[in-house]
Amino acid sequence: MFTGEGPDSGFAELDDVSATAYGLAVESGRFVREQVAEQLSLTPEEIERVERVLRGVRLLQSMPGNPAELTPVTPDVAAASLVAPAERQIRDLQQAVTDVRAKLLSLTPLYFEGRRLRNRLEAFDIITDVTRIQAMLNHLSQNCKSELLTVQPGGARPADLLDQARESALSTLARGVRIRTIYQHTARNDLPTRSYVRDVTRHGAEIRTADEVIDRLIIYDREVAFLPERSSVDCAPGAAIVREPTLVAFLCSVFEYLWDGASAYMVESQRSTASSDELRWSIIRLMAKGYKDEMVARRLGMSVRTCRRHIADITEELEATSRFQAGYNAARQEMLSGDSAPSPG
Repeated sequence: MFTGEGPDSGFAELDDVSATAYGLAVESGRFVREQVAEQLSLTPEEIERVERVLRGVRLLQSMPGNPAELTPVTPDVAAASLVAPAERQIRDLQQAVTDVRAKLLSLTPLYFEGRRLRNRLEAFDIITDVTRIQAMLNHLSQNCKSELLTVQPGGARPADLLDQARESALSTLARGVRIRTIYQHTARNDLPTRSYVRDVTRHGAEIRTADEVIDRLIIYDREVAFLPERSSVDCAPGAAIVREPTLVAFLCSVFEYLWDGASAYMVESQRSTASSDELRWSIIRLMAKGYKDEMVARRLGMSVRTCRRHIADITEELEATSRFQAGYNAARQEMLSGDSAPSPG
């Protein structure tokens, strides 16, 4: 059914009365208003409306040379006359759509080439604003879906940072995200760290420690990695954000290598002796390589003062007067006793 406003719209409402009037006009060969009105008992207003409807849908046309005389036309002619402008407009729109699509698709090679170059530029992003770095870390933590891998060098972490990390970790674990973190052995003797580890491991986090680790590393869903910025300029520390899939996969492999060689962080006191032995052997190994106290302390994530205390105890225990002799005596005792450095748990 056609609907519209007025005879020139082409979409006037074709109702039953108008259809009947059209049938009468076909029978007589022309549309005579008075006759149709009399046959259908229509008022002047009603017959005027019927004529307007039939002319609107092109079923009545004026005779050439006599506009006042109306004759009926076949429905197919009326339909062609009525919808021809719409069909023409549709064809024009279809052609316009085809032209636009062809022009845009011709830019596809240019897009992919630009995307390739952009990916190379966006594979690495250096951020020096600490506030922005923390905002990005918070955003990625909140949107992490499957796995969060972290390497935390430097031994014990400040208590206030652990409080923030605890809240973030528990929220992440509650979403079903797997968390694995690697600390250094020196973190085992820190009470705030032990409390943090106890809380997060109860909710499913996995924590291990190693004598030495690489720099700080955070990987979200094996898609985005954070590394500390390396700069010779004396400025505030920044971060390198890595998104390039091949490099992120490599960093994940590095994490897995460190993870396999690390020892489980057991909060229970019975593990303290084993962890002390691991730390002792780590110090002896670095001493045997000739590293200075400062280098040993840095690599094992402890203060120089604490490192020197350990070295003094080890030297006294091995009855050595020098670093070289301490390393030699340690190796000799290992060979005689058949013992070796503790293996990862």
